[in-house]
Amino acid sequence: MSTTRPCSPGDRGPEPGDGGASAVSARSATPVVGASPAGATPLDSVSSAPVGRQARALNLEGESGVVPLARDFARQALYAWGWLPAASADRRAAAEDVLLVVSELVTNACLHAEGPDELRISCDNKVLRIEVSDRGSGQPAPRTPHRAGRPGGHGMFIVQRLCLDWGVVRMPGVAGKTVWAELGAPA
Repeated sequence: MSTTRPCSPGDRGPEPGDGGASAVSARSATPVVGASPAGATPLDSVSSAPVGRQARALNLEGESGVVPLARDFARQALYAWGWLPAASADRRAAAEDVLLVVSELVTNACLHAEGPDELRISCDNKVLRIEVSDRGSGQPAPRTPHRAGRPGGHGMFIVQRLCLDWGVVRMPGVAGKTVWAELGAPA
């Protein structure tokens, strides 16, 4: 279900006050056990979103090794938000799906869009949203027909299969795009 709308169904768009002025460094927050990326230097922040919605952002512009860095950052968020450690197989599978989707979206930006600029992850009680911004002009889409036996070309097919919905946001007059994907929170 690829879409090119500014927000997913039911999403009211950017949260009020998400301009970054109220963001605090995640490095000053309580450390998350078992998920700190060694030597991570990019700027990351925890936004002060309204109660019930938690959000984090990681600046990836100009960084090397962005896929493992993004996975570690996502893992930290999952620990902070109680998705990890997983108490059941369903919760573990949900967390693994999030990490896989983060890897696929960041890898896509690396392969097709000169690398990612920023990774944003937000979560409420029902949905976890992943956003990867880049400067690319391409339109991500699952390859059709999907050929499981061939190497490569599976990223957006995986995203489509694992996510509730996904799409692309472009701002008029601004180069690049944000590819977003939403996964259901574990019960």
